[in-house]
Amino acid sequence: MILIYSEEITPRLEYISRFIFSEILQVENRFTTQIGEFLESDLPKLNYSRQKLNDGFYLKPHGLLSREGVTPVEIPQVDDGRKNYFFECPGHSDFPFDVLAASFYLVTRYEEYSETARDKYDRYPVEKSILSKLNLLKKPVVDIWAKLLAEKIQKKYPQLDLPGRKPAFISTIDIDNAWGYLHKGFWRTGGALFKAITNQNFNEITQRIKVLTGKENDPYDTFGFLDRVFKGNENKTRFFFLVGDYTRFDKNSSYKNKNFRRLIQQVSDTYPTGIHPSFFSTTKKGQKNLHKEIARLGKITGQKMIRSRQHFLRLTLPETYRNLIAAGITEDYTMGHASQTGFRAGTCTPFYFYDLAAEKTTNLKVVPFQVMDVTMRDYMKLSPEETEREIEQLMGEVKKAGGTFVSIWHNETVTDSDRWKGYRAVFEKMNQTGFTW
Repeated sequence: MILIYSEEITPRLEYISRFIFSEILQVENRFTTQIGEFLESDLPKLNYSRQKLNDGFYLKPHGLLSREGVTPVEIPQVDDGRKNYFFECPGHSDFPFDVLAASFYLVTRYEEYSETARDKYDRYPVEKSILSKLNLLKKPVVDIWAKLLAEKIQKKYPQLDLPGRKPAFISTIDIDNAWGYLHKGFWRTGGALFKAITNQNFNEITQRIKVLTGKENDPYDTFGFLDRVFKGNENKTRFFFLVGDYTRFDKNSSYKNKNFRRLIQQVSDTYPTGIHPSFFSTTKKGQKNLHKEIARLGKITGQKMIRSRQHFLRLTLPETYRNLIAAGITEDYTMGHASQTGFRAGTCTPFYFYDLAAEKTTNLKVVPFQVMDVTMRDYMKLSPEETEREIEQLMGEVKKAGGTFVSIWHNETVTDSDRWKGYRAVFEKMNQTGFTW
């Protein structure tokens, strides 16, 4: 137990203290606004106030945790020669920066609320991230900072027990296209074949005909392979299904197709399953689509849908998360960048979404991911060998922090053919390693 003194116990201070101490360090914390109670206590003590007292570990507040709403925040870079951080603590603080305020800034995605720049898919650009600017994107800095703070406090209070955490691993699969050629309907199948003929793509024409006539398996049908990889670790796996109406960004089989419905039922009987909301469901007009798609998937599986990951990782704060909450979603797996691997929120620990506009903690658990297949191959242009090293490095960071490593792959990217040749082995090795944690 750690006793925290502050002149005012704000919702922001309660939120980030619970995350740092209870979730990451697994040490309970209690607050007091009474100086006398704080000074008389025999507990390990943290003084988070403007006044340095004669007792307790002193952390001078930056001020962010006593504000409301989203206002501009200046972040000059601070470098002590070993690591970068921000929100420096001037004066007599026992720690060089306000780790609670800095962690709150990152975990709540404070910087995303006021950023107007977006990429071509209307996503927050990684280049705007403070972690990217400080070259800290590949480190779970919040988890690292929490451990540094705890070690400093422990030097003052050796009786403080830091139990540590066992790392966790979650392998997730997005089903954007269950099949490459099969079960797309007469008009889509005919149109795609006509296009291949027009473009004189003879390899595709040959493969399509062989698949459609049953002489060859559909190239995207890797579900048997996935079952073999995940065998015995089904509870560490998540599948997300796209069941939205057809658009240029949403090209899965129709949710009405009996083969697609059968596949969804088989997968959801074995693995935890969630919704993959369609591309336009993130817009204000698309909110109805979100509810409709959740209802569709729930009806097919016979289960209440509580998990979600946005298609194309389209995420706008706080609107997207508010929409998910209103639709009954309690776990979201979208938190990560499409163009870079790493730690978008600065942490590898799942956290509850704090709505900055409403100044309250919600019941939506955000589960950050660190790597995605398309990110490494298409955005970062990594070879299979380089992808393997990238994954190993990030898994090492998560394991050291005792956090949760989460990856995104797709059924079509583990085909071990064409542009994905060699990546299947990387996928297998990643899972073999993670499932031993």
